[in-house]
Amino acid sequence: MTQGSNRLLDEFAKLMTDAAGVAQGMKREVETAVKSQAERFVGDMDLIKREEFDVVREMAARAREENAALKEAIAKLEARVALLEAAPPSAG
Repeated sequence: MTQGSNRLLDEFAKLMTDAAGVAQGMKREVETAVKSQAERFVGDMDLIKREEFDVVREMAARAREENAALKEAIAKLEARVALLEAAPPSAG
């Protein structure tokens, strides 16, 4: 009877090993399917890549800096024009 129960345990162990292998295979299949669906979903959402976002953010920062510099230059020019308009006409 000992030999019979050893054989039964061996068969059970083999069955569990096979089941674990099947479970791992199923896990890989599910991961692949989920990844594929997620990639398709994200692709359909029309999202931008991080690199593109960073480039646009940098462009916006530079544009803000340039805008501030141009505002300052305009203010200086307007001040000069105001001074010239306020000055008496020169004899000429």
